Amino acid sequence: MPEIPPTNPINPAAAWPSGLVIRARTSADAEGIAAVQHLPGFRAGTLRLPYPKAGDVRKFIETEAPGSVSLVALMDNTIVGDIGLNRFTGRRAHAASIGMGVHDDYQRRGIGRALLGEIVAIADGWLNIARLELTVFIDNQAAIRLYESFGFRVEGTLRDYAYRAGGYVDAHTMARLRAEQAEKSA
Repeated sequence: MPEIPPTNPINPAAAWPSGLVIRARTSADAEGIAAVQHLPGFRAGTLRLPYPKAGDVRKFIETEAPGSVSLVALMDNTIVGDIGLNRFTGRRAHAASIGMGVHDDYQRRGIGRALLGEIVAIADGWLNIARLELTVFIDNQAAIRLYESFGFRVEGTLRDYAYRAGGYVDAHTMARLRAEQAEKSA
């Protein structure tokens, strides 16, 4: 992986962990992302299957929809997290969905907060996204607290949403409305 120059947060008020680099995801990141996706803790919070293939990850990266934003987080030139924003079209062009995850060994270090902060700053300040949506398993309380700290609210619970490790698990659908955040800060 090539040497990555230091980056600065889009939001100047954001505080990143020392040594963290966040940058655009590239197809050269496929092997590192596949390695992170294979970790049991990372995988448990997603819809991913075990044993991801770097080629499938590369193909996904290379065929992302126009208008999507995909970032990776690195520490010591190792991919330790990623996040993606996919904007909807047509009558839902004001909205986007996000998905993210952090390497098992780097959780609770502020990396997820930094990634989410970058995507929210881009959505608010650069893309004029009024509504951000996500889905999170109900047993992922750390992620739910993180999302709530950015203004996401549970809008509903999806029962038996996914099959994981031999059983069905429920998920919350959450959303953040930019107008509500502006009202709170006024």
